Amino acid sequence: MQFPMQIRISYYAVLREQRGLDEENLLVESADLRELYLRLEKAYGFSLSQKQICPAVNDEFCAWERPLLPGDHVVFIPPVAGG
Repeated sequence: MQFPMQIRISYYAVLREQRGLDEENLLVESADLRELYLRLEKAYGFSLSQKQICPAVNDEFCAWERPLLPGDHVVFIPPVAGG
């Protein structure tokens, strides 16, 4: 895979609040979802660990080890509270 590549990330709930955006396009050099989340967590001060997040790419839940591809739409889904 050639780096950097462009992906789109959507943020929900607490991650949206902490990032201050609903969505953004990024040029990334991360190989997989785990590496991407660790970089974002450090850069934006996310308070949730990977154990609290469910990753999804292109509308499908997937493993943290899933490689990133150009044009992927990534969502890190935080825990949901309901009522």
